[in-house]
Amino acid sequence: MKNKKNQPAKILLTAAISLATLGVVQADQYSDAAQKWIEQEFSVSTLTKAQQEQEMAWFAEAAKPFRGMTINVASETIATHEYESNVLAKAFTEITGINIVHDLIGEGDVVEKLQTQMQSDRNIYDAYINDSDLIGTHFRYGKVVPISDMMAGDGKDYTLPTLDLDDFIGLSFTTGPDGKIYQLPDQQFANLYWFRADWFERADLKQQFKSIYGYDLGVPVNWSAYEDIAEFFSVHVKEIDGERVYGHMDYGKKDPSLGWRFTDAWFSMAGAGDKGIPNGLPVDEWGVRVEGCNPVGSSVTRGGATNGPAAVYATTKYVDWLKKYAPPEAQGMTFGEAGPVPAQGAIAQQIFWYTAFTASMNSEGLPVVNEDGTPKWRMAPSPKGPYWEEGMKLGYQDTGSWTFLNSTPDKRRLAAWLYAQFTVSKTVSLKKTLVGLTPIRESDINSQAMTDAAPKLGGLVEFYRSPARVQWTPTGTNIPDYPKLAQLWWQYIAEAASGDSTPQEALDGLAKAQDKVLARLERSGVQGECGPKLNKESDPSFWLNQPGAPKAKLKNEKPQGVTIDYATLLESWK
Repeated sequence: MKNKKNQPAKILLTAAISLATLGVVQADQYSDAAQKWIEQEFSVSTLTKAQQEQEMAWFAEAAKPFRGMTINVASETIATHEYESNVLAKAFTEITGINIVHDLIGEGDVVEKLQTQMQSDRNIYDAYINDSDLIGTHFRYGKVVPISDMMAGDGKDYTLPTLDLDDFIGLSFTTGPDGKIYQLPDQQFANLYWFRADWFERADLKQQFKSIYGYDLGVPVNWSAYEDIAEFFSVHVKEIDGERVYGHMDYGKKDPSLGWRFTDAWFSMAGAGDKGIPNGLPVDEWGVRVEGCNPVGSSVTRGGATNGPAAVYATTKYVDWLKKYAPPEAQGMTFGEAGPVPAQGAIAQQIFWYTAFTASMNSEGLPVVNEDGTPKWRMAPSPKGPYWEEGMKLGYQDTGSWTFLNSTPDKRRLAAWLYAQFTVSKTVSLKKTLVGLTPIRESDINSQAMTDAAPKLGGLVEFYRSPARVQWTPTGTNIPDYPKLAQLWWQYIAEAASGDSTPQEALDGLAKAQDKVLARLERSGVQGECGPKLNKESDPSFWLNQPGAPKAKLKNEKPQGVTIDYATLLESWK
């Protein structure tokens, strides 16, 4: 009887021992997984192995309340996010016990899903990697949980001690006028000038160019030189080594990607906006004027510059160069179709080239890669249009950033926050940078690993280490509703690209359409004190005679072409 009385106690004791053993086994399981991933995948890092182990142990511990959950996130399809989806999601699951489904979808689909969730308050994804171009949207609508609020609030215990926000190079792009950080940068790439350095160094081509244009063939400093070089290769050179070559590459199909081609700072490269970094004030690179935090118009009649002389000039050059100097098939291509063309070996230069293509541009066996793996091409700062002034932004930088909506259940949001931090943690970020070549951390850019990789990356490392990079910025806070406004651009620009409208007619239509959206937002009052407040229309001459943008038409829009030797350019960055 005595023994039977003690049986329940024995059973409980045995169960407690079993649970304790299970806890040890689970702890070993997650630490073993961390060890495996650190040794096999994340061996290159700015942290020591011991520091990596500590960082991964933190994730395993912080993940305990969420183990067994399945979290869904979405991003566009680029090499960096493919690495996250295929490798980092698996690593995170094994190290933490949280299952991750990382969907790769088109950039337009990301914006559409995000917009639908914002409007319906129905949780579609637990987190998104979407461009910081939506910063003006996010800080006005109140649908986003700011990163800084989460870190100080319910995410405090789930925020990585070694996150080191000061190390992120794009944090200013994801910070609103209220000082809050709305998004966490995950990847960055700029649109730069791309050229065939091997062709530019050929003595016969240099001599021929100088005899025609009177100055040296080199990296174009201004649009005049770019145009001369485009004409030179397309019209005068025509063939190199028996192959037809072209002095320019672009795309012109009526497609949403045609809108990005322009909103990603084409007007700022020409000089259409105002001075100011990260974005022109009061008029930004979209041509939208703000007063305080209120957008007041994009038409010249309201003080905007979307249809001003500088924007018309920029659009005219886009249309002319596409028709005269690019391969004929370029006019029917989208962004995705045109992107791989320079790697095929027939393009001499491209004024508007995203560094996200770097990873696919240095593959062994390509016509643009030497036998030793070094590229025949280089990247450099984009040339400046005649309306550009010192102190203006010069180009665009995409900053894909983790974004959390308040329609996501808190527990799911916090679990997704852990995954987001994992994808940018110092344990994994350097390896991710070397794979996708979209750096986000100062420490990674300045690492020995990046120095070692630099000779095969055509100037990417030099650009990101240079002081010049601050002039490449995303769309800023002047744009109050990125999804609604961005979708207007491709429809109107396509009219100019096809010749159905003149550049002036197309931009007049675009500016008017943007003002209609601003007016609707103003009437709705949904954006509160920083929503649009349209200026009354005035005669264009009133605004064109004011300092800054919109700028009056220049008497000479093609000044003398100016070029610079690439080696001299690199030296100036130091």
